[in-house]
Amino acid sequence: MVMLTKIFTFSFYNFLALLLVALQCNAAVILQYHHVSNLTPKSTSISPKQFELHLQFLMDNKFNVMALPELVNAIKSQKVLPDKTVVITFDDAYNNIFTQAKPLLDKFNFPYTIFVNPKLINSSTDHYLSWQQLATLAKQTDQQVTIANHGLEHNSFARPVKNRNHEQGFKKLTQDLLLAETLIEKHTGQSWRFFAYPYGEYTTELQSWLRKNKFTAFTQQSGAVGSFTDLTILPRFPASHPYDKLGSLKDKLYALPLSMHLINKTINTELESTQLRKAQPESNQISDTRIIAKYGAINQVTFEINSGLTVNENKQLTAFNPKQLNCYVSGIGKQKIEWLNATQFTLKFAKPLPVGRVRSNCTAPSIENSKRFYWFSQPWFILNTDGSWFEL
Repeated sequence: MVMLTKIFTFSFYNFLALLLVALQCNAAVILQYHHVSNLTPKSTSISPKQFELHLQFLMDNKFNVMALPELVNAIKSQKVLPDKTVVITFDDAYNNIFTQAKPLLDKFNFPYTIFVNPKLINSSTDHYLSWQQLATLAKQTDQQVTIANHGLEHNSFARPVKNRNHEQGFKKLTQDLLLAETLIEKHTGQSWRFFAYPYGEYTTELQSWLRKNKFTAFTQQSGAVGSFTDLTILPRFPASHPYDKLGSLKDKLYALPLSMHLINKTINTELESTQLRKAQPESNQISDTRIIAKYGAINQVTFEINSGLTVNENKQLTAFNPKQLNCYVSGIGKQKIEWLNATQFTLKFAKPLPVGRVRSNCTAPSIENSKRFYWFSQPWFILNTDGSWFEL
């Protein structure tokens, strides 16, 4: 009887350990590329040689390279994702995707997604893929190529539209987005209702509209994707220069999802953007995100960790040690963290957030595997002191 009890206890705890590992591995990473070329702007490019090294690493280390529709369906249906799942995406549909990236992706038989701007494709420039090329890619049967929406033109969806008030501008932007989806379906036969924010800029009002209109949206801040990730702000890791080195890419490929949301913000002054005053988010995961603010308006923010990373009977996080969580903000470095309880902490900024697109990357090593990091990135769009937008 004692022996049976020991066997049962051993088996039970083994089961719990395996279950914890399975839950931890319920993660995916989406990579974002633009140009694959030696001749294009370095800040949005990766050389064909380096891109091949990325693909070879994925193959050699048995990553599960998944088509984007399969990943989105898995999240929607709450299916467990295979460990080391990766999705490859390209923004802007540059022609070097066809001439440089496609032969390499064909070699490894990896699926991938291209986010396109239909009005740019219709322009006379030869920088972009043609509809004929995109249709050819969309009809491939040996590997899935997904053609998706990047807006009719490459305009920000957070900034005011020229010569229109807020309501008119928002209507114009959303009508253009729907037109882009119609044109993509007309020319390629695909309509996934996947949308990548140009410049990674968005508002909570737009998130609400996308959710109502059954769109899944992708950002440009880093982080892994899990079953509890908000489908209107799915993060992607930029993998072009200067983030193209294999050393740093490896950490990102093994990242684990850390989902958090802002629950309050200390503001000095009067300005909140029109979009944010009007925003009515419908998801607890994005409650009160308020990501647009005037320079100097934000002193500190408080985050709450979403469901998915639970606490034990002692009200302690089971996924990572809170003392090992570090948050770095672009332009001002590592910031002080003050834990309020088991799932909430305040991030106090040592300096004003700089004007421009600002991100806070928060990471912590997993308790189960210290070589893998939980990863979350929060964007802010910080306006000039007079409330005007910074240059693109």
